[in-house]
Amino acid sequence: MVTAEKLRKQFNGLVAVDEVSFHISPGEVFGLLGPNGAGKTTIINMLVGVLRPDEGEVTIDGSHDPAQTQVRNRIGNAPQSLALYDRLTAYENLAFFGHLYGLSGNRLKEQIARALDFVGLTDRQKGIVGTFSGGMQRRLNLACALIHDPPLLLLDEPTVGVDPQSRYMIFESIEKLKKRGITIVYTTHYMEEAQRLCDRVAIIDRGKILALDTVDTLIEDFGGRAIIEGEVAEISVNFTWPGSTFEGNRFTLETQKPMEELARLANAGLNFTRLKVEGANLESVFLNLTGRSLRD
Repeated sequence: MVTAEKLRKQFNGLVAVDEVSFHISPGEVFGLLGPNGAGKTTIINMLVGVLRPDEGEVTIDGSHDPAQTQVRNRIGNAPQSLALYDRLTAYENLAFFGHLYGLSGNRLKEQIARALDFVGLTDRQKGIVGTFSGGMQRRLNLACALIHDPPLLLLDEPTVGVDPQSRYMIFESIEKLKKRGITIVYTTHYMEEAQRLCDRVAIIDRGKILALDTVDTLIEDFGGRAIIEGEVAEISVNFTWPGSTFEGNRFTLETQKPMEELARLANAGLNFTRLKVEGANLESVFLNLTGRSLRD
């Protein structure tokens, strides 16, 4: 569905995207993760044809020019900066974007009704968008991207600044789109979102792809050790647990095999008052690959 081949883009001598290549299959949810300034939005803008790469090529559904009208009509784009008109109603915003995609008459009305229902805004369709909450605006932003039923959807930070209920609804919407076979490119700073929604993830930093694979494989390869923390009621003077750190009755252990360690603890007959196991996850992968220092 989507192929990026050795994309390179620079601005005023600063390389924003450097030799980036990937392929996205039809119906796949593909995550682009990276720190601020990593190049994610630049890649999205090249995929949609807003920016042309200095080098390399983007192919969308067999076409080598995403800026062509017939190609853009197959793409839905929900940008990080909301593409909405504050003084218009939700209905009027959808009608405007529907007209841009060539919809009119009953077909346009049907698509508006479907889009509003899909994001849970049917009862607010006559509301002025400038009065909407951040979560409602994000949901409407998604509806505008879907008004023409595109087979490819680009979502750039779709849950920034939204309330938990809207965030949950956006997740459900994306999962429904996935079941319909829509191909989705998803950028986010929230690792738990990518871990839940994405089939594969590319982790990008300083314009380069550091790792690209399924979420499970990335966690296995780069996630590091699981951490077991807890507290016991009493410790026998003869008890030893190689690799663990004890401070009084509290202990910490880093391990690649948490289940085996837990079984060993259970067989030792210890009386636990608290036990916590924190496995490796996509966030630990991200930090291990991109570092833990602050980015401005």
